[in-house]
Amino acid sequence: MLKTGDRWVHLRACRTCGKVGCCDSSPNRHATAHHAETGHPVVSSAERDEEWSYCYDDDVAFVIEDDA
Repeated sequence: MLKTGDRWVHLRACRTCGKVGCCDSSPNRHATAHHAETGHPVVSSAERDEEWSYCYDDDVAFVIEDDA
């Protein structure tokens, strides 16, 4: 639970600076607010077993392939 008393649904991590915020299904939509404030375009899911990312500028979800 957050200090505001709200709960988050899913967490997203900014690929530019690493800030973690809640998704748009959560009451405060911190990840999208971070994008609006900073212009950082890409977030990745911070949830276990989720490997996708999302670009706000291009409105597209994608998976970053490992070179291994």
